[in-house]
Amino acid sequence: MDDTKTLVKILIGVAWLDGKIQPQERSYLQRIAKEKGVESDREIQPILYELRSVKPDECYQWLQDYLGEFPTSERCHQLIEEISGLIYIDGSIDSEEAKLLTRLQILESEPAPCLHTKVIAAIRKLYQHGVSKIEKL
Repeated sequence: MDDTKTLVKILIGVAWLDGKIQPQERSYLQRIAKEKGVESDREIQPILYELRSVKPDECYQWLQDYLGEFPTSERCHQLIEEISGLIYIDGSIDSEEAKLLTRLQILESEPAPCLHTKVIAAIRKLYQHGVSKIEKL
């Protein structure tokens, strides 16, 4: 799977952090998918148009695929930039989104082997916290 497609999938997964995709996030994701030439992709369409939700485990796998075994600082920085664009689009930052962004920024300076492990652990912890909040509703 190419990096562009994986990145778009990650962004869609991040948009589900608060349990639903906001209207501004939806428009942003559709625009990004179109700009990157993946809006017609058979894997992207169902999640882009919310025909199905993205499960946390899927997002973890996409993050692992995107970051690789030994991610570089540049790779992490690019991911932070892309996620920031999505997080700030709706004019409000969900606490879970803010935590994710902060953790990624801190991890960006880590040495490559432990960076990958810490990024995945941070994302996993964030999703687990989000899921537990949803289950309490």
